[in-house]
Amino acid sequence: MRLEIPAEPVRLRQSLKQSEFAKGRGWRLYQGDCLATLQQFEPASFDLVFADPPYFLSNGGFTCKAGRRAPVEKGAWDISQGVEHDHEFTLQWLAACRRVLKPTGTIWVSGTQHVIFNVGFAMQRLGFKLLNTVTWYKPNASPNLSCRYFTHSTEILVWASPVAKGKLQHTFNYARMKEENGGKQMRDVWNLPRSGDEELTADGQGRVWSQISPRKGEKAHGSHPTQKPLALLERVIEASTHEDARVLDPFNGSGTTGVAALKLNRQYVGVELDPKYLELSRKRLEEAERAARSH
Repeated sequence: MRLEIPAEPVRLRQSLKQSEFAKGRGWRLYQGDCLATLQQFEPASFDLVFADPPYFLSNGGFTCKAGRRAPVEKGAWDISQGVEHDHEFTLQWLAACRRVLKPTGTIWVSGTQHVIFNVGFAMQRLGFKLLNTVTWYKPNASPNLSCRYFTHSTEILVWASPVAKGKLQHTFNYARMKEENGGKQMRDVWNLPRSGDEELTADGQGRVWSQISPRKGEKAHGSHPTQKPLALLERVIEASTHEDARVLDPFNGSGTTGVAALKLNRQYVGVELDPKYLELSRKRLEEAERAARSH
């Protein structure tokens, strides 16, 4: 199937052109601040937004990496400026995403306890309708070095509609998710298949599956410190969009959302500040585009 991103109106295309980093059949990458870039898109022009925003964890803490104690230093973008400042930023980028979402669209936001409650409160303030909070279980989570807490082994995804009142208009491929879950209603706790390539076995018991961190093959061109597994994005996109839907990621990172979108015959737009990760995304998206053409 041929994928094409609809052309933006001329008055927007000229300004967006300045921040365009790369494009292909069915995808575009823009370099810039997400708030400024999203303001250049037409209102109600995307079917889905997936956002993996900063968790604000790079504040002198430590984690376990490759079995060793290591500082949490993801980048300047991950440093907290205080609760009030962080919440204001969350309100701003969520409002920008809500403006570009179609009434029939939805937004997914991924996060840990450090940011997800901020996100949920901001959504309520902005008038989103919260549809689900999905828990993604990670069986290979890093151990807790302080031994003062339970080991953090989950992330939460908030799924919301930009329309809070009236009849629900969003897409939910209920039958497909039920089929994938062995004929039982899919639950809001996701243990995804360990390999995105293996065939799921329908057991009829409504069981859940496991998903470890991104596999080696997903990092062939490089990696991002908060990179999500491809299987996670595939499920998000397949559950809440139809083919040819327009998918936006305002915190593009390594481009996993785009790779999943192309694999599922959706169109993709990613926004990212760091040219290093844009280059990584370009390589991954070009590879995904070649794979889509071969099918």
